[in-house]
Amino acid sequence: MDTILLMELAINGVFVGLMYALVAAGIVLIYKTSGIANLAQGALAMTGAYAVLLFSNGFGLPMWAAIPVAMVVMFGFGVLTERIALRRMIGQPVIMVIMLTIGLEIFLRGALPGFFGAAVKRLNIGIPNAPLFIGDLLLNRALLIGGSVSLGLILLSIVFFNSRFGIIMRAVSDNQTASWSVGIRVERAIAVAWGLSAVMATTSGVLWGSTQGVDWSLSLLLIKALAIAILGGLDSIVGVLIAGVIVGLAESMATGILDPIVGGGTRDVVASVIIMLTLLLRPHGLFGREHIERV
Repeated sequence: MDTILLMELAINGVFVGLMYALVAAGIVLIYKTSGIANLAQGALAMTGAYAVLLFSNGFGLPMWAAIPVAMVVMFGFGVLTERIALRRMIGQPVIMVIMLTIGLEIFLRGALPGFFGAAVKRLNIGIPNAPLFIGDLLLNRALLIGGSVSLGLILLSIVFFNSRFGIIMRAVSDNQTASWSVGIRVERAIAVAWGLSAVMATTSGVLWGSTQGVDWSLSLLLIKALAIAILGGLDSIVGVLIAGVIVGLAESMATGILDPIVGGGTRDVVASVIIMLTLLLRPHGLFGREHIERV
C-alpha cells in the first residue's frame, strides 16, 4: 500500500480516536466517582447535539451562543438524571443501576428522533468542508479540529482529577461510606460527575454531528466509547487517551487495508473485537486498577 495513504489513514485515525475518547472520558468520569458504568453516554451525546439544534434553529441563537447554552442545559439534565433516577437506586445491586442507564439510552434513542424527526439534520459549527493539504497528505479538517478539541478537554479532565474537588470525587469512588464519615457530600459529588459527563457528551455530539449530521446514529458512539474505556481502564483518564489513539488507529487501518479485501464493514467490527480481547486477556484494562476481593 502507498506510504502516503498509510500516513493519511494513521493521522486521521488518531484524531478520530481522540473524538471517540471524549465520549469514553464521560463514562470514566462517572465510574471514577460512583463506580457505575454509564451505558447512556451515547444517547447523551445525541441529546446534546439535538439541544444545540433546538437552540440554534428553533430559538434562533447564533451557534457561538447555542453551544454554551446547550452545555448548561445538559449539565442540569445530567444532575437531574442522577437526582431523580440514579439516587433512588442507592442500595440496589449494581446490575440494576446499569440496567437503568441502558433503559435511559433506549428511551432517549427512541424519543428524540421521534420528536425532532428521523431525518439526518445538518449541524454547521463553522468548520470548512474543504480538506487540508499538508504536502502530499490529504487530511480531514473536521477530524483534525474535533480531535484537537477532544484532546484539550481530556487533558483538562486529567488536571481536574488532580484538583481538590477531583480528589474528593475519587475518594467517593473508593469508599462512599468513609467519605460520608469525614463530611464529604457524596450525593453532590456524584451529581456533579453526571453533569460534567453530560457536558462532555454534548461536546462530542456537536463535533460528531458537524461531520456526519445529527440523528439517532450518534448514540452508537457508545460502542466505540466502551471499547476505549474498557481497553484503557474504566478508572483511568490517561488510559482513555491512549486507548482512544489505539482504537482510532486500528479502526482506520482496518478500513483502509481490510475493507478492499473483505468488501467493507470492518470499521464496525474493530470495537467489538477490542472489547472481547480486553475482557479475556486483561479485564481491568491497560491502566485500570485491579480490584481484588477477599471472600
